[in-house]
Amino acid sequence: MAMRLTKEELQTVRALQLQAAENRRALINLTYVSGYSHLGGPLSACDFLTALYGQFLRWDKNRLDDPERDRFILSKGHNADILYCIFANLGLYPMEDLLKEYKNYLGRWGEHPNRFHNPGFEICSGSLGHGLSVSCGMAMAGRIDKSDRRVFCLVGDGELQEGSNWEAIMLAGHQQYGNLVLVVDKNKCQGCRLTGETIRDENLGQRIASFGWDVREVENGNDMKQLYAALRDLPASTPGHGKPVCLILHTTKGCGVQYMEDGMAKWHAGGIGDDRIQETYASIDSKLAAQLAETDRLIAEAE
Repeated sequence: MAMRLTKEELQTVRALQLQAAENRRALINLTYVSGYSHLGGPLSACDFLTALYGQFLRWDKNRLDDPERDRFILSKGHNADILYCIFANLGLYPMEDLLKEYKNYLGRWGEHPNRFHNPGFEICSGSLGHGLSVSCGMAMAGRIDKSDRRVFCLVGDGELQEGSNWEAIMLAGHQQYGNLVLVVDKNKCQGCRLTGETIRDENLGQRIASFGWDVREVENGNDMKQLYAALRDLPASTPGHGKPVCLILHTTKGCGVQYMEDGMAKWHAGGIGDDRIQETYASIDSKLAAQLAETDRLIAEAE
C-alpha cells in the first residue's frame, strides 16, 4: 500500500488526529454522564470513522436524503455511541441533546441506532450479521441507477462468524460490485473475550479474496496516516463490474485509553466514574501529543 503523503495531506491528517481525539473525549464524557456505554469497539473504530466522515465520504449533513450520497452502513450497531458523538461534533444536533437523552426513557438515542430517530444513520442495526447483506442491496441499487455512489459497510471481526456475512461476501464477489467497500474492524475481541478463542481467523484476507474481492490490509488501523492512504488509494467506484474492496483494519480495542488497551477484552462496555475520568482524558491527550509530534516532524521534513 502506498504510504507517501504530501505536505498538504499530512496537514489534513493532523486535523483528523485532532478531531479523532475530540470524538474520543466526547464518547468518554457520554459514558461518564450516562454511567455506561459501549467503549472498546467504538474506540477501535474511532479513527476510521473520523477519517471517513471528515474527508472521504461523499455526504452532506444538510442533505441527508441526497440520492447520490455515499452510504455508510454500521453493521456492528453497538458502535453507534461513537457515531452519535461524531455526528454531534459535525453539527447534526447539539451535543447537549445527546447527553440529555442518551438511554433515557423516550430519549432519541439508545445503545443501538434507530434511523427513524437518529440523523445520519441509514439502517437500524444491532443484530449482528445483517449490514453487509443490506449493503449488497444498496450496491445493486447503485448499479441499476447507473450511479457512482459508493457503499461502505463496517463489521467487526467477531461479527464475521455470522454465516449471513459469507453469503453476502460470495454474492458481492460473484456480482462484482465495484461500488462496495467492506471494512473489518479487526480488534481481535468479541464481547469480553478474544476472537481467536471462539474461531481462529488468521487467514481472513485470503479467505475473502478467494471469493473475488480486492483485499487490502492496514497494518495499524488506528494510525491516521495509514487510514488516509488506504482510503485515498481506493479504486474509483463504478456502477459497472469491478472487484468489491475489503479493507481489513488491524486495530486495538479501547484504542486511545491506555488502561483499556492493556485489558481490552474487559472493555466491551462499561462505565467510567470519578476515580478514573481524569486518567482517561489524560491518556487521550498524551497519545494525541505523541501523534501530533510525529506528524509535525513529517510536515517539517516535507517543506
